[in-house]
Amino acid sequence: MIQRIKRRGGFAVAVTAGLLAASFGGDASAQTYKLMTGPQGGVWVPLGGTLKAMFEKAIPGSTVQTLPGAGIANVKGVQEGKADFGFGNSISTVDAVNGKPPFTEKATNVCQIANLYPQYFQVVVLADSGINKIEDLKGKAIAVQTRGNTAEAISQHILQAHGLSYDAMGKVNFMASYNDAASLLKDGHAQVFTLGTTIPAASVMDLASARDMKLIPITDEGLAAMKKINAGYNKVIVPAGTYPKQDKDLPVIGYSTHFITQCKLPEDKIYAVTKAMATQIADLAAVNKAMAKMTAKEMAEDIGVPLHPGAAKYYREVGALK
Repeated sequence: MIQRIKRRGGFAVAVTAGLLAASFGGDASAQTYKLMTGPQGGVWVPLGGTLKAMFEKAIPGSTVQTLPGAGIANVKGVQEGKADFGFGNSISTVDAVNGKPPFTEKATNVCQIANLYPQYFQVVVLADSGINKIEDLKGKAIAVQTRGNTAEAISQHILQAHGLSYDAMGKVNFMASYNDAASLLKDGHAQVFTLGTTIPAASVMDLASARDMKLIPITDEGLAAMKKINAGYNKVIVPAGTYPKQDKDLPVIGYSTHFITQCKLPEDKIYAVTKAMATQIADLAAVNKAMAKMTAKEMAEDIGVPLHPGAAKYYREVGALK
């Protein structure tokens, strides 16, 4: 098959010629679902593999194609019909639904399937970098994600909240993956990198195996400034011992990961995948233990993104939604 790369809105989506004709309305054996995950080194990639197997079993004859993505890019992909499913971050998806930057118009084809787990925005620095607070990032070489990644947008926000910007950095590296960003610190080409994912992050653990590192905590003043930028930000705690030589709890910026789909997709298909997720939480928790105690009621909580009718039907059946 011929592979093409289409670019729109700052992100790339791989499209396999011949699969585009597949639709939800056709024969089950011809259905192909596209699921956007995240950057390498984050938990969305392995979770996407688990959901692929789960969904293909829930909808017999279907095929799920996982694609690289990021929080903002995934919302755009679902909105524009480039993807059927995707992981999202509560803060950026709510901005999309309301048509706030970095989105230029309201997202009308993005619906909620489930809340999943908390995300931790981590500012990782080399222990010998001389960086002890966000203000100390001035003049340093920083590695952030590519445009379209929620963590990249948060990186701008956290700098803004502390009177800084990319212009104040010694150098800004836009990296395609968390692993690549960590490698820059390993090699001494950067002193700090940012990421938004679960804890402990594999890329951070990999860095810690080669260099002494630490996380920079958020202060109450910094959190208040961040909430003025986006009310969805909150404080979460990285427990002591999460990373090597971390001897105390550290507060960082938090937000929620959730799972989205096109609003226009058929109710029965979304009902099937919602049920599959809610009844196989143990399989998801095997990839991300933060989901081990997840319940259908928590999955159904309103975060400001419209719930897909198929998901709502399942949650009502099990009493998770009135």
